[in-house]
Amino acid sequence: MQLSEVLKRLQALADPEKIVFKQKKFGIVASDSLGIYQKDLKELASSIAKNFTKGNDKQKQNELALALYDTGIYEARLLTSRLYDPKSITKSQMNNWTADFENWEICDSFCMGFFTKSEYAVEKALQWSSNKEEFTKRAAFAIIATYGFVNKNAANEIFEPFFPIIKRESSDERIYVKKAVNWALRSVGKRNIDLKRMAISTAQKIQKQDSKAAQWIAKDALRELQGTAVKVQDHPRHIYRA
Repeated sequence: MQLSEVLKRLQALADPEKIVFKQKKFGIVASDSLGIYQKDLKELASSIAKNFTKGNDKQKQNELALALYDTGIYEARLLTSRLYDPKSITKSQMNNWTADFENWEICDSFCMGFFTKSEYAVEKALQWSSNKEEFTKRAAFAIIATYGFVNKNAANEIFEPFFPIIKRESSDERIYVKKAVNWALRSVGKRNIDLKRMAISTAQKIQKQDSKAAQWIAKDALRELQGTAVKVQDHPRHIYRA
């Protein structure tokens, strides 16, 4: 499938009213946007991928994904995260793409199921966690929050270093950062009983900080992690430390 054909299909899905709706409902402001929902992009990406079924077509699919990104069209860039091979991602690409993030939607689209499958996911999460740019910093915690979903066999030793970072950055008052920090704390804490215990301890320490963001993060995380309805998974862990 050629770039021109994909762009025609994107134009066919374009709806200016959706641009307005997404901005009012979800706070998504994007430059050069066509107004297409994620569910429609998911279906389009699946359709495109069917054209690259042979082993030697992986490179061609990657080339198309990069060409889509280079158009600058918002939804074309979202498609990149659905079409490019996560195993082919380089550190340079991760840095360049992240620098372009302009809202939480494209940030999360690249991090969830895409960056999290990269061999550099944890390294970049640690690096970006102290970044001054709002959506680069959010990217760090979006990776932390979703890393376990696609790396189900990862040991606790991968997740434990995230807690000091979560605590350190919990005073960031920017809405899309503090929500991601909270998301990361709750998500890691629900991976298994060991990490839940550590997450609760971290939340209690955060709660002592003189920061509205920290207070909100801690209160919300404790409400879920200590609630009777919380569902804790049983992913790989070491022996529970009493």
